Amino acid sequence: MLIMDSDVAVAAAEAGAAVVRSRYGATLARVPKSGGDFATAADIEAEQAILDVIRAARPDDAVLGEESGHTGPAAERTWLVDPLCGTLNYAARMPLVAVNVALRTGTDTTVAAVADPFAGEVFRTDGGPARVRRDGVDEPLTPSAESGLVDVNLDPPFPNDPAFRAVRLLGHPEFVARFRPRVVSTTLALAWVAAGRRAAYVTDGHLRDSVHFAAGIALCRAAGCVVTGIHGQPLHTGAGGLLVAADHDTHRALLALVKEQFAG
Repeated sequence: MLIMDSDVAVAAAEAGAAVVRSRYGATLARVPKSGGDFATAADIEAEQAILDVIRAARPDDAVLGEESGHTGPAAERTWLVDPLCGTLNYAARMPLVAVNVALRTGTDTTVAAVADPFAGEVFRTDGGPARVRRDGVDEPLTPSAESGLVDVNLDPPFPNDPAFRAVRLLGHPEFVARFRPRVVSTTLALAWVAAGRRAAYVTDGHLRDSVHFAAGIALCRAAGCVVTGIHGQPLHTGAGGLLVAADHDTHRALLALVKEQFAG
């Protein structure tokens, strides 16, 4: 029986999410990382559960994991795995986290799954329309700017500082007049843009092959969101960054505010 790549991605994300749920609220050992960041035992155990699923189904593929790095043979197909996006939230017992699994084939990332361990949802795409699976039922993702909620990532690094800092958007009069900021500190927010629960998402950074962002970007593209770099340029070029919006009007409004910082 042929198992589709998207089914592997969903099964892997669900396996990771099960670990994240089971370890929530426990006192967890921490593994220090650079820049004051850290991983917990839940990150490491969830990644192992994800890798077990991928390796069983796709033994000839490579894997790039947040905690384990690059494993497997050199291959055209590479799975990008972030077992617990929002570790700081999780360690503080805040259930705002995501489990991200994406498949890059060559230079394209089209297969992706983003699991919300606590809402019991898995957002998915196989390169076609994006969907969310809830209680065993798939529903299409439909972007919408109606909420006016914009997630802004305030975590470093800031490669475009001092010309641009995302935090400065939050106090801009035009931003305040039209949008309402949210800062959930997890790329689950990208899935929410695809689902119409957020109007947009803004972050700085160079994100090519990022295990944090690959799955969410693939979802947003599949759902029909406007997805560009911070200048409105093709993604992963120039200044980098990410500006994702539910529609062109929202994208234009935020892009104008971003460009104003660079012009200033």
